[in-house]
Amino acid sequence: MKNEDILALPEETRDRLHAFGFNEEKFHRWQRKVANGSLSIESNYVTGTIEPPDGDAWEDCPSKSREEKERARRVGSEAIERGEVGAIILNGGMATRFGGKVKGIVEALPGHSFLDLKIRNILSASRTCGGHVPIYLMNSFATDEDTRAHFEEHNDFGIPESDLRHFTQGISLRMNLDGSIFFDDEGEVSCHGPGHGDVAEFFRTSGCLASFLERGGKHLFISNVDNLAARLDPVVIGAHILSGKRMSAELAPKWEGDQGGAPALVDGEIWVIKGFRFPPDFDQDSIPVFNTNTFTIEAEALEVEFSLTPCYVEKKVGGHTVVQIETLLGELTRLLPTHYLRVKRTGKASRFFPIKTPSDLEEGREDLEAICPV
Repeated sequence: MKNEDILALPEETRDRLHAFGFNEEKFHRWQRKVANGSLSIESNYVTGTIEPPDGDAWEDCPSKSREEKERARRVGSEAIERGEVGAIILNGGMATRFGGKVKGIVEALPGHSFLDLKIRNILSASRTCGGHVPIYLMNSFATDEDTRAHFEEHNDFGIPESDLRHFTQGISLRMNLDGSIFFDDEGEVSCHGPGHGDVAEFFRTSGCLASFLERGGKHLFISNVDNLAARLDPVVIGAHILSGKRMSAELAPKWEGDQGGAPALVDGEIWVIKGFRFPPDFDQDSIPVFNTNTFTIEAEALEVEFSLTPCYVEKKVGGHTVVQIETLLGELTRLLPTHYLRVKRTGKASRFFPIKTPSDLEEGREDLEAICPV
């Protein structure tokens, strides 16, 4: 495909694309690969020898009865007190699962949105430890405007101006199966967010990384807006610091029917593989844990540009089968030395309670009230 394809789009569309970091060169490269078949469902599959990791590949989050927990708590609390910890909330996506409303601003508990509850936890941890935790919202072109309005309406939830930044992930265009740009039945292009793998690139290019490092920041806690159990906890931060690794990935026990990424040995190296990237003949149930998409990462590690695998994803849009290309944050575990931490997913100590749909919210509200007291 040629640049003329983009130039033929309405000026308003092109302006919107470039305002959100559209990368024409990368998009055309993906188009060519979709057209020639080198990007396909089959190209998603990880190659090499894939095996379940041994149980000692991860450690349990320190429990109440262990001395290690208090040591981790002390180390994490001191890092927060010194202003070395920041929090990134992944608030991107397409705002489609809650009736077209941005999930982060939906009321999760009476009088409190998802974002409100996430912010409350971070501010509480900050106050308890006597420090300031800057908060960074990675929005998308579909969530940015409504999210900013939500924050303005609620006076930024009491976050000091110096501790709050919004930035946006990238934007791309959906394609037809032959790699050409997809136009819907109204003749409009169909935009999408290219996945949470964008956080590494856009946290850096937005200037957020530089400002965080300049204020003495060292560790970034990253979690999904819809996982309200993924709270900023000094114990988790301390466990990460004590591991000496550049990245920590939280894992939850796998239950029957669970689908998602999981740590696997690939040619002897362990890293997180998304569910659809496992070859069809690999028994994913042989791995008893899966990735929660909650990470703690050394900020300096994000100063370099990572080459993440472009993943081929087919979607239905208005009855049409379309293609979009995404990258995955969890793949950073392939590129950075990673500490794996198994956390609880039941009770008040749960760190994994995702809300993907309105029915999830309705069915889980009682448990959510226990996890997120307000």
